[in-house]
Amino acid sequence: MDLLGLSMGGFIAQVIAAEEPQLVRKVILAGTGPAGGPGIDKITALTIRAMLKGFLTRKEPKQFLFFTDTDHGRKQARASLERLKERTDDHDKAISLPSFRTQLRAIHRWGLHPPADLSRIGQPVLVVNGESPRMAPSENTLDLAARLTRGELVLLSLDAGHGGILQYHDEFVAQALGFLEP
Repeated sequence: MDLLGLSMGGFIAQVIAAEEPQLVRKVILAGTGPAGGPGIDKITALTIRAMLKGFLTRKEPKQFLFFTDTDHGRKQARASLERLKERTDDHDKAISLPSFRTQLRAIHRWGLHPPADLSRIGQPVLVVNGESPRMAPSENTLDLAARLTRGELVLLSLDAGHGGILQYHDEFVAQALGFLEP
């Protein structure tokens, strides 16, 4: 099986690849970082501020969390949010407040957790992030790729935040498909 982990899903993918390597062929880690990575424990506060800003400005909080606060970043946020509306059937259910709080606590704990031995992950791993993410700072991306035995770093997307794979989706999909080929 191949795994793609974005953000918190990247934490989970790291654990699965390390603990159950026989289940995993290749891994893509996007917009994520290693346990104990700098700034990851601050995601809860960033998320709450973005939600408050979204409420006060009547804008989607994802715009503030996943994209840069530049003209280009704001334009890409709007385009990404519009693409989400294209799916008209089988929408994901909205996350419940208790589940959301649990998720934020888990992210906070991941940020405080001692660094893991990533050399245990022997599968090929593609690591990608935007150049200016608020939620998982780029230094985590670089550290993550360097500590993986078979880590391959994709050049950080210019003027992209935590949602770099959403902002540069065409380029990311091409890179991901090339990486996942047998």
